[in-house]
Amino acid sequence: MLYTSARAWRDATRKSVLFFGMSGLGKTHVSNLLRDSGDWYHYSIDYRIGTRYMGEYITDNVKREAMKNPFLRDLLLSDSIYIGSNITFNNLAPVSAYLGKPGNPARGGLAYDEYTRRQNQFRAGEIAALNDTAHFISRAHDLYGYPHFICDTGGSICEWVDPEDPDDPLMQELAAHTLMVWIKGDAAHTEELIRRFDRAPKPMAYQPEFLDAMWQRYLREEGCTEAQVDPDTFIRWTYSKALAHRQPRYEAMAKWGVTVTADQIAGIASEADFTDVIANAIEKT
Repeated sequence: MLYTSARAWRDATRKSVLFFGMSGLGKTHVSNLLRDSGDWYHYSIDYRIGTRYMGEYITDNVKREAMKNPFLRDLLLSDSIYIGSNITFNNLAPVSAYLGKPGNPARGGLAYDEYTRRQNQFRAGEIAALNDTAHFISRAHDLYGYPHFICDTGGSICEWVDPEDPDDPLMQELAAHTLMVWIKGDAAHTEELIRRFDRAPKPMAYQPEFLDAMWQRYLREEGCTEAQVDPDTFIRWTYSKALAHRQPRYEAMAKWGVTVTADQIAGIASEADFTDVIANAIEKT
C-alpha cells in the first residue's frame, strides 16, 4: 500500500486517497467535506467523464433533439443560440440522461443497440478518467498548491478491472498513486439503496457480459420483445442484481487497500475525523 502504517499515513505531507464502493454510501459527501477544508483537491471521476470524455456526446444528443424543432433548428444553424450541459460535482444528470434506459421508445427507452453503444462510450470514458488520476495528483499540487488529493469514483469502477489479477493495469496504476479505500455497506444499507432506487430509478453503467445476461433473462422471463420493455421496470429489476454482482468485486478490490464502513464514513465531520478513520483502517490491515 501507499502508506505502510498508520503513523506513515498521519505523518504524510501529501496524502492521496481513492474512494470506491456503491453509489450512495458517502463518497462524494466526504470528498466535498475534505475539499471544503481547504487542503484537499477533489477529483470527481464522473465529472471528468461528463466534461472531458462524454461532453460532446451529451451536447450533440441535446442538439439532435433541438434540430427536430424548426424554430430551434434555425437558431442553431445560424449560431444564434448555444446548447451545453451544466455538469457539476453534485449534478451529473446530463450524464445519466445521455446513458438512458433500454426499452419502449414511447416510454423514453432506447433501442438496445444504441443503449449498449452509449454504455461502451461510458466505459471507455471511465477507464480514461481513472487513468488520469496520477496526472491530476501532480496537477493539483504543482499548479494549485494542494497538498492532499481525494479521488471520488463512480460505483461502476469494479466493472472494468480484474482485482484478482495482480497484473491488472488499472488496479496497478491506481494503487501506485493512491490509498484505495472501500466504503463497505451492510445489508441494511443495501436495502435502503434499493428502496431509494425504486423511488427514482437512474441509469447505470454495467459490465457488458452482465448487462447482456440480464437483458436476455428479462426478455425470456417476461415473455416480451425489446420494444415492449418498460425502461424503468427493467432497470429496477436489474439494480439489486447489479449490487449483488458488484459486492464480491469490491471485496476483491479492497485487498489492494483498506476497508471502512459506511457508518464510519457517516460519522466523519472533519478532516481530523477522516484522518483517524483511515489510520484505524490501516492498523487493521
